[in-house]
Amino acid sequence: MSHRTVADVMTRNVATAGPEASLKTVARSLNDNGVSALPVVDTRRHPIGIVSEADLLRRQAGLPDTEGRDPIHTTTSTDRASIGARTAGDLMSTPVLTARPQWGIVETARFLHERGVKRLPVVDETGTLVGIVSRTDLLRPMLRHDDAIRDEIVDDVLGRTLRMTPGGVAVTVSEGVVSLTGQVEERSTIPVVERPCRSVDGVVSVDQALGYAVDDLSPAADSHHAPH
Repeated sequence: MSHRTVADVMTRNVATAGPEASLKTVARSLNDNGVSALPVVDTRRHPIGIVSEADLLRRQAGLPDTEGRDPIHTTTSTDRASIGARTAGDLMSTPVLTARPQWGIVETARFLHERGVKRLPVVDETGTLVGIVSRTDLLRPMLRHDDAIRDEIVDDVLGRTLRMTPGGVAVTVSEGVVSLTGQVEERSTIPVVERPCRSVDGVVSVDQALGYAVDDLSPAADSHHAPH
């Protein structure tokens, strides 16, 4: 089995801004590229911050309206600082959190959730930007077709990894829910089969109704136990 990594789902062609880029340039780039945020990078393409639509809107909301009313007294110190921003470097959020290409999907999703961010620039071992990964990207494994999930369980989990006899365990998948039926030789094998199925990308849950020929978990059980 191979689990998807950040490298498998990230966007590689990343729109960026330099710290000296004007806010008009930033807004135009966001619009032209259909993205909601840009990594701000230095001359070595090392991320030094993030500037987002929300940052631009916060700055815009802090400006006086068309009738000249000044909202400065209703804004926070952060908002007041953003009002005077003229460049990406002035407005960007720092420090910038980053991910690595080899990170797993699950750990990256957990990191995003814990840090309360929507996206992460992805950097290589030198700190150079190589991509960007968003919450939407991390949801892609959930969109895997049921047939692809079933094939991976049958071929990789049961076949290559567990080396089980074909046909002993029947696998069906519906909307990411895996159902395992059939019979295994020993009762202790059931969790050994079930656990790796839960780890397959796109699996929502696993329901098993597996019987067994031998109850090796109960010393008093008859070794010629009838199937359950």
